[in-house]
Amino acid sequence: MSRIDELLAIMARLRDPVGGCPWDLEQEFSTIAPYTIEEAYEVADAIERGDLAALQDELGDLLLQVVFHAQLAQEQGAFGFDDVVASINAKMIRRHPHVFGTVAKAGSAEAQLADWERIKQSERAADPDTSALAGIGRGLPEWQRALKLQKRAARVGFDWPDVDPVFAKLHEELDEVRAELALRGSDAFSQDRLEDEIGDVLFVCVNLARHAKVDVGAALRRANAKFERRFRRMEALAAEAGGALATLDLAAQDALWEAAKREEPR
Repeated sequence: MSRIDELLAIMARLRDPVGGCPWDLEQEFSTIAPYTIEEAYEVADAIERGDLAALQDELGDLLLQVVFHAQLAQEQGAFGFDDVVASINAKMIRRHPHVFGTVAKAGSAEAQLADWERIKQSERAADPDTSALAGIGRGLPEWQRALKLQKRAARVGFDWPDVDPVFAKLHEELDEVRAELALRGSDAFSQDRLEDEIGDVLFVCVNLARHAKVDVGAALRRANAKFERRFRRMEALAAEAGGALATLDLAAQDALWEAAKREEPR
């Protein structure tokens, strides 16, 4: 038995109505989907940290998610794991005609990406939704969906020429948030409108990262890691001084934050 066959057998055993795992038996596509997303992020985190041992483990967790979904589908008579593999095999061959066909080899990674997108577009030709935005999944994290929407729009020319207009738009959107916040406490204030304006700011931030050729997810992970690292150091500094961070006023906490920042290499 191959390793993958062993994993498939383990999954089938866990889902066996007689003697299976009660938790696994309760699951369905919708309840497993959040774990699938979480495991994909764990893979990205291991790569970001350069931890190959963790990457091996996280890739196994992500593979289990694929196997779990395939098992659920097989139980419903829809498809099985072999069908999933067959689908991706066919797609990879179809979308790489320069490798598996007779088309001339792409001159660069950028040219190949353009060919990939052209082939994808031709595959969607039968879809009644002919919008340039067709096919962008609604289950994506919203920052990732924003990025895909912007890239699709850019393909038909709806895009800023460089980063400078993005800064101008960001300032404009921030001013609109300030204006809405200034209305708080009055009848003119709208929480929905505030949410809308803050959403515009976040959307423009994604655009800023795209124009700067910065990965939004990686940038946010770095910001989260930085905040956590510095906050934990603040707690440690407060403890070293014989107190607890929660007992300090904001000015004292800010001083510890600055101290934590100064300790980090520039």
